[in-house]
Order: sequence, then C-alpha cells, then structure tokens
Amino acid sequence: MIKRAIPWIITLACFAFLYTRIAGPASAQGLSVFAFLSQVFASVNWWAWLGLMVPYSLFFFAIDSLVVWRVINWFDAKVAYTDILPVRASTYVLSIINEQVGKGAMALYLNKREGVPGWKLASSMLFIMVCELLYLCAWANIGLSLQWDNLPEVFRALPWVGMAIVAVFAVLYLYFRGVILPNLKLRDREILHAFREAKLGQYGIILLFRSPALLAAVVVYSEALSLFGVEVSYLQMLGILPVIFFGASVPGPFRAVAVSMWVLLFPDVPAEMSAFGLVQHNFFILFNAVIGLVFMRRAQKELFG
Repeated sequence: MIKRAIPWIITLACFAFLYTRIAGPASAQGLSVFAFLSQVFASVNWWAWLGLMVPYSLFFFAIDSLVVWRVINWFDAKVAYTDILPVRASTYVLSIINEQVGKGAMALYLNKREGVPGWKLASSMLFIMVCELLYLCAWANIGLSLQWDNLPEVFRALPWVGMAIVAVFAVLYLYFRGVILPNLKLRDREILHAFREAKLGQYGIILLFRSPALLAAVVVYSEALSLFGVEVSYLQMLGILPVIFFGASVPGPFRAVAVSMWVLLFPDVPAEMSAFGLVQHNFFILFNAVIGLVFMRRAQKELFG
C-alpha cells in the first residue's frame, strides 16, 4: 500500500511546488494560476509543435526497438527486428499502467515464440537499464563540458557523479568477468546472465545505438521550447536534457519530477516551463501508446493466436 502511494505523494509534492512558483507571477498580473497557464497554452503554435514531436516519437520508437532487438539477439534468442516492433510497441500501452506489466508482456511473447525463460529476458532488461544510466551520464558530462559557464552551478557535481558511476561499473564489470572476487558466486544467479556474458564492446555499442535518439531530442526539445517563448541553444540543451531524462524515469503520474526540474532550471519563466514540461513528456508517453495500439492486433495474434 505504501509502495503504491509513494509515486502519488511525489507527484502531489511536485505539483504543489509548481503551484507556488506560478502563483506569484499570476497574481502580479491579476490572474488565477489556471488563467495564467491558459495564456501560455494559447500562445503556442501547436501544429508546429506536433510537426516536431510526431517524427521524433517515431524515430525514438525505431531506436528503442533496435536496442531491444540487439540485446535480445545477444543474450536470449535470434529474433528479427521486424518481429520485435509489435511487441515493443505494445508494451508502451501497458507501461502507462505499469512498467513491469509491459516487460511481462515481452517476456510472455519471447517465451511463447522462442522458449526464452522469463528470468533471461529480465536479465537483458536490466542490462539495457544499466546502459541507459551510462549513456545519460556520459552525455550529461559532455554537455556540461561544452557549456560549463552557462549551466546552473549544481550541474558541476556531474563529473563527480560520473566518476563514481564509472568506478562502480568498472568494479562490477571485472567481477562479472571473473577477474576479481572469483569465489563470490553471486554472479552465477540466473537474473545476472546478461552481465556475465556481456563484453565491454557490447556496452559501447548500446551507448552508440542510443545516442542518435538523445541528439535528436536535443534539437527537438530546443525547437519545441522556442515555441513556448524560451530560447535555449542546442549545446545548453545537451547539458540539461540527460539530467531531465533521469527525472522522467522517476515513477509517478504525469512525469511530475521532470516537469518540476524544468521550472528549477528556468525559474524566471515558471508558467512556460510547467506547460512545456507537462505536454512534452506526457505527449511522448501517450503517442508511444498510440504506436502500440497500431501494432496491438499483430502482437495479440502472435501471443494468443
């Protein structure tokens, strides 16, 4: 019960924070918070915004499916990229309700189609999550190095965070390869199968596969933000966006943590950033679900037909 309540508590705290940031500027103009936000929404060219977001969402789906396809073919079974598309898309629909339900559907698909045990797929999903952490950390530090003087001072902790993550990764990699602590048998657990098999180059390949999606997001988010009246350079966005994506991974409705982070980074325009963050992250989730609905019939046929 408490575990289920935590995401909602985080979300409510984030929206309370956003309300306090918007209420002041709204009151100064003699407007309610709702009316103040309505002005922001009314000023946006939504057709131009959709022209950015729809192609980006489709591109992300292609890259995301490519990563899943590559990892499954390394560690689980030989499956064609086109056969991954329907089940990966369908998990976007289920993930709106629960991310684990989405992963369970993929496990069921591979189990019925290829006989892959659920624990084996779970190991591959953990491998993808670790790669996600590494690539976001790497790009955040690259962006920071390019925009050191133009990003908030709190970002200067990123190199220390990056070094800590790399150090932990190096120790764990050597452990899973049997170089250190060879008598500690934790590595032999089934759920850690992918980490025992993974070579250093395979981590690098996934980082390279993921990177085009992030670089495309830098352009799309910068251009989309300009439609809300806030100008940010591509280089500045490169330093910001990986950190925002960390926030978006925090469980909870409406991606409230990510929305709050935009307001923290741009405190002078809280209404614009609240509106931007809210529609940007939640449209992405919902449009991915639409992609899933397109593929749902084929996925159901392959799962149950």
